Amino acid sequence: MGSTVTFHLAALESSSDGQEPSLAGHDYGAITQLLHDDSISEVMVNGPDQVYIERKGQLTLSDIKFASEAELIRVIREIAAFVGRRIDDESPMVDCRLPDGSRVNAIIPPLAIDGASLTIRKFARDPFSVQDLISFGTLTAEAAGFLEGCVKAHFNILVAGGTGSGKTTTLNVLSSFIPDNERVVTIEDAAELQLRQPHKVRLESRPARIDGTGRISIRDLVVNSLRMRPDRIVIGECRSGEALDMLQAMNTGHDGSLTTIQANSPRDTLARLETLVLMSGVDLPQRAIREQIASAIHLIVQQSRLRDGSRRITNITEIVGREGDTITLQDVFLFEETGLDGNGRIQGKLSPTGIRPNAMAKIYSRKVAISPALAALFPDRKAPDYTLGVRR
Repeated sequence: MGSTVTFHLAALESSSDGQEPSLAGHDYGAITQLLHDDSISEVMVNGPDQVYIERKGQLTLSDIKFASEAELIRVIREIAAFVGRRIDDESPMVDCRLPDGSRVNAIIPPLAIDGASLTIRKFARDPFSVQDLISFGTLTAEAAGFLEGCVKAHFNILVAGGTGSGKTTTLNVLSSFIPDNERVVTIEDAAELQLRQPHKVRLESRPARIDGTGRISIRDLVVNSLRMRPDRIVIGECRSGEALDMLQAMNTGHDGSLTTIQANSPRDTLARLETLVLMSGVDLPQRAIREQIASAIHLIVQQSRLRDGSRRITNITEIVGREGDTITLQDVFLFEETGLDGNGRIQGKLSPTGIRPNAMAKIYSRKVAISPALAALFPDRKAPDYTLGVRR
């Protein structure tokens, strides 16, 4: 017999310290133990007899199974009901966020041909810091210092990468560099960012009701955010016509904005961004779109999930202008693979390319406090002793 799945709705009430409630006490049927294991970052259920997990970047098939298809669907429906959503024959898929921030996607027959599918991306209770990413080898201290300087100097930055490459984690770290005295508006499909700044407004899109009404899109929220006097706009992911509104915001005084985009290289990022702008329905010539992109975006941070499962920043690339109809790029940092260790893990380092980024002139002119590692790599040419701007 399938286990009973019970949710205590009282857990939805805010705790006395104002933090999001924990789901640690809930029963998720067969996968409960997986969701309570902090070493597991994602649980993927492909029907009742196949449950995969991701641990340390590696996908493995667990020995967990549901008692039946009906039991799996019952768990899915309980999870959906817990957050005020429904999943049935009329609405056979759901994408939602649990109160602890975990992201849930579920789809059932007839759309899921081989049985119901459930994917849960677990929410990190303690978000990774820049030091964590340095220790993981995702980036170096010099690269981290450069990105921190660019965020503080109000550069518009795109974090690009494929699904599961770590874009949101990197965006979260970049957001941590935003000064506490700035007003930040975050816009997401499902709230995953964990900003620590005191002056923030978090916005989340809303899907349509079963009758097709009530949908609030990312684009609607981007347009609304411009009326909220933001110092920064942070968009969880650009995936449609909101790209045009984002570019226009960046070009009209909202410097320092951050977002992610699905793309496999910095050059692909520009092509992808053009496509998203065209999805806005506004008929713009290609030249005008590229002018908008070249003037709005300052930096592309390329995130990749390598073949060993590790997540690395592989490019930090400046947009330096246009030559005719072509947007020109230059890599500031580039990941260089050096081989494999004894455990088959990729070895390599995100190293400076030797090109002095144009960004440094703006960082120094704005008197942005930068790390000693970055100051040593790119000293201030206008300072007689080459030490101006170093954090004391």
